[in-house]
Amino acid sequence: MAGQTEVKPHRCCAQTSYARIVGKGINDMEMNFEHRIAASREQVWTALNDTDILKAAITGCSSMEATGENSFKAQITAKVGPVKAKFTFDIALSDIDPPNGYTITAEGQGGAAGFAKGGATVSLREDGAETILAYSAKANVGGKLAQLGARLIDGAAQKMANEFFVKFSELAADPSSIAVDQSVPEKESGIPAWAWLVGLLA
Repeated sequence: MAGQTEVKPHRCCAQTSYARIVGKGINDMEMNFEHRIAASREQVWTALNDTDILKAAITGCSSMEATGENSFKAQITAKVGPVKAKFTFDIALSDIDPPNGYTITAEGQGGAAGFAKGGATVSLREDGAETILAYSAKANVGGKLAQLGARLIDGAAQKMANEFFVKFSELAADPSSIAVDQSVPEKESGIPAWAWLVGLLA
């Protein structure tokens, strides 16, 4: 249909490679994703560096602001099982290689709910007129979140990742689809997989 963006199903190899409980935290959680986007690599690269697009694509994100040339601060409301909290994430980009990818490191604090920190390697490769976005992330989670267990956290992260990639794909292909007025009621998110962003995601 004219005017609509086709979002093709993505190959998702997301799974927790291993999770081991250490003290009061869940350490060494790994996630790997690949997603096909109906846009050029240059378009996707631009979208990955656009805070308005990232904010719109992350469920529960109420603000995202640049704090430096390659650093950001984000406010994200996360809910996993019975635990809900507003996290503040400090995010930094490194190993920047336009338009091929970069490395994300992030750390989030959610008060009594706990913390999440980790990093992800994001890469883009061309496939005809489309782009394959791949990321490999590791995260550590502590506090009440860690008490929920790896299986529940992993499930929430996979759900959030799927939601993020579908929305991000639409916005990367058509940035004008971002609503002019984004003052919509705050939604709850699972653990942001955008970096499992701390990981992308809590």
